[in-house]
Amino acid sequence: MDFALSSEQTAIFDMARAFGDEHIAPHALAWEKEGTIPRDLWAKAAELGFGGLYVAEENGGVGLSRLDATLVFEALSRACPSVAAFLSIHNMCAAMLDRHGAEALRARHLGPAVAMDSVLSYCLTEPGSGSDAAALTTRAMRDGDAWVLDGTKAFISGGGYSDAYVVMCRTGDDGPGGISAIVVEDGTPGLSFGGLEDKMGWRAQPTRQVQFDACRVPAENLLGDEGRGFAYAMAGLDGGRLNIAACSLGAAQAALDATLAYMAERRAFGRTLDKFQALQFRLADLEIELQAARVFLRQAAWKLDTGAADATRHCAMAKAFVTEAGSRVADQCLQLHGGYGYLAEYRVEKLVRDLRVHQILEGTNEIMRLIVARQMVAA
Repeated sequence: MDFALSSEQTAIFDMARAFGDEHIAPHALAWEKEGTIPRDLWAKAAELGFGGLYVAEENGGVGLSRLDATLVFEALSRACPSVAAFLSIHNMCAAMLDRHGAEALRARHLGPAVAMDSVLSYCLTEPGSGSDAAALTTRAMRDGDAWVLDGTKAFISGGGYSDAYVVMCRTGDDGPGGISAIVVEDGTPGLSFGGLEDKMGWRAQPTRQVQFDACRVPAENLLGDEGRGFAYAMAGLDGGRLNIAACSLGAAQAALDATLAYMAERRAFGRTLDKFQALQFRLADLEIELQAARVFLRQAAWKLDTGAADATRHCAMAKAFVTEAGSRVADQCLQLHGGYGYLAEYRVEKLVRDLRVHQILEGTNEIMRLIVARQMVAA
């Protein structure tokens, strides 16, 4: 087995890391305070193909594998996991358009999405249906040549900021088979937004409820086949879980790198902190955990790319393992910084706050364990 990255994959990682170092890291704290990401960042990202990472090349995308994409998000999250994760959400929506959209729908939305002239948001979660996503109640009724949507989505990254929303809504009976996906453009009458959520982390991402009140959209905005929306959403989440794990991995690595640099300079009892054996052992444990997480993540991505029968289970396992490892590592890095780790200017406390939500979104880690256990029992 060859665990080495190819020269092309190394170049992908290096390109994304350089982009993050130049265009994201210097501004991450300011964007967090402002609660938004400047739109001109996306135009720069799109120049490198970051707006359509796994959109097919014939449709204007880059056509990366899921493993290659995790390298992009691992690299970008070293600069800011909040910004990197927002880009992941956009790419998940773009991939859904690429794979399932009718030609007319792709013609209207996919090109602008790849160019990031249009930013996309993913609308699945509702105030009353999070982990039990198939219980969603937002409804779309067919009315002639249109769909009319009513309901509310919660915790939507990009709510009130994005240009279009991929909305999972009920067009049929209860259960997964009654759910479809519909694209709703910003500015559509009946589309509105709740107040800006005041969050622990991911503060650069504007997050709001997305509300539909007799929101009328053209019938051709249906994404794929009626009744297949839940299947599309779940398929997208396999890759999304890899991406969010990659964001945890990159951010935790950035925290560890910063901690090594800090400990090489900070002195106590006549020597630098990195000379104390007890602290060296703690550093070694953090390195071991991150390296294990990296191998696990890349194996899961390889399984998804190759269509392995157990790919979904491995994506769930990797998401749970890597996001929890990332949070532990970042938290220990804060501890090794002492009081300075609690100060914003050292950036570690931001990483701790940003990474905590990774154990909740894209399916809580409890749901990841449920997926794994059910497949184990079924086998």
